[in-house]
Amino acid sequence: MKKLGLIFTGILMAMFVMTSCHKDNFDSENIPSTFKVDIPDAISSSETQKSMAVDAVSGDSIYQHMRLFIAVGESSADIVQDIIRGIKKYNLDEAKEFTYTSDDDGRVKSVLVEENVEYDNTTWQFGLTMKDVESEGDTYGGKALQVFWNNNPIKGVAILYPYNINRSDSAEVFAKLMCRIDYSEAGEYGYEQSMIVSIKNLDVSNYEYALSALKMFVGRNGDVVNVYGNSAHPNAQFYNSDKGLDWAFVASGNQVSDLGVAEVGLPPYTLDENSRQVLLGTYAIHDVFTQWVSDWYLNEYGTEIDSLTLAAYLKNMEAPGFFNKDGFIAAGEAPTSDYTPLVNNIQSLTPYNPKSIADLNISFK
Repeated sequence: MKKLGLIFTGILMAMFVMTSCHKDNFDSENIPSTFKVDIPDAISSSETQKSMAVDAVSGDSIYQHMRLFIAVGESSADIVQDIIRGIKKYNLDEAKEFTYTSDDDGRVKSVLVEENVEYDNTTWQFGLTMKDVESEGDTYGGKALQVFWNNNPIKGVAILYPYNINRSDSAEVFAKLMCRIDYSEAGEYGYEQSMIVSIKNLDVSNYEYALSALKMFVGRNGDVVNVYGNSAHPNAQFYNSDKGLDWAFVASGNQVSDLGVAEVGLPPYTLDENSRQVLLGTYAIHDVFTQWVSDWYLNEYGTEIDSLTLAAYLKNMEAPGFFNKDGFIAAGEAPTSDYTPLVNNIQSLTPYNPKSIADLNISFK
């Protein structure tokens, strides 16, 4: 995750260079000031987790990893939020074109702002495209960034290819990484604010549980934020499970109280299934770990596991998991009645089809 953070830092630096080359300093009303839904810390945290070794895994580590994966998605939305602020600050809201040389990778970048742009079956009031000029004959035609937006209601899409934004900070292992943020205040999902975060082609070679792709929906009404989604982990396995798992999750958090509730399932990462009952029921962490641990114990010790020993292995595996600002605090039974509305919220949320995340596609215009 440190490498991912460096990539995103490089994006911010490159965007600062891009916007600072334009001298006019306006706070344009034609550009949205917000392009992200904030997620409560209770269900989103970039804090690294302890080892997931066979003898250390527990329900709280599974739930805590969910918070980390949600934070990865939120961090990409943070980048887009800063990009939008840069576009707004420097009045990039009318047709114009310019180039500059990046101080970060020493490469020439071009920026094109257009009006009334068609993308993804929608006509957008404005569209901005940034390219790495030296890469125009390569993948994505040199495109590094595209942002499309409308103002009434506020709605937009941002697509990022970090390798072409800052080549010096984007090592070869990140040459395929793509991100997309869909943001809306149009209410089409029944929320005051909503965003869909999509990430694909993250490198998974150095970490067994690293995610290769992620997609999550985030919706806010008042102080409550609901999240559902999946992250694909092609190298992950526990005990006797097959290699390749999908963290399928639903979560709800309150921004004011910073309380959160979540359910997690661990289906195969290529499973072609849409049912909540299957993703969070059949593949509920308590149920899959019961089978995995039982099979592993029998193979390891030549005898069936007893109930007390099994219970120790299944610590904190019950659903749902409960959180506060410091992270996971309990599983199965709510610590207080303050969690009841959040428990009710997640019952109507369903993760995406795992196979659709493994096959996720992100493309520029």
